[in-house]
Amino acid sequence: MSTDNVNVDAADAAPGRSSGPLDIGRVMAALPHRYPMLLVDRVVDLVPDTSISAIKAVSMNEQFFQGHFPGRPIMPGVLIVEAMAQAAGILAVESLGLAGSGKLVYFMAIDGAKFRKPVEPGVLLQLDVTFVQKRASVCKFAGRALVDGQLVAEANFTAMIADPPKA
Repeated sequence: MSTDNVNVDAADAAPGRSSGPLDIGRVMAALPHRYPMLLVDRVVDLVPDTSISAIKAVSMNEQFFQGHFPGRPIMPGVLIVEAMAQAAGILAVESLGLAGSGKLVYFMAIDGAKFRKPVEPGVLLQLDVTFVQKRASVCKFAGRALVDGQLVAEANFTAMIADPPKA
């Protein structure tokens, strides 16, 4: 995905027109996740109703590396899928104009997850996600995670957009 697009607000973007990059402030406005579960550091490119390319800087300081695995740190595959899902959540929230609305994007299904190579500390994990199907409250996505242009994981997933649970 191109990184030299003109910045525009998602609300002003026409379908097919880039509205990236997004800094960590916009990422946090779109997602309820916070440390240590926030797994998207930056959005490189976002084309509303179409796709997103985001980055997770994988640092040795991540909590999960203490136990996965001592002496051979590898990012857990479920967290790679979670990072792709968070990128999809940003895509959905930005495409539907829901930032700041309090709506949440909930995982419903994960299909065809495949892990190709281990993800080690010190890399930039690129998260590329596209809409497969978009409805009012349920969306389907296809995600790919890459390191240095090499595919490390892929999955298809479904998410539901809903109000948060009542306290």
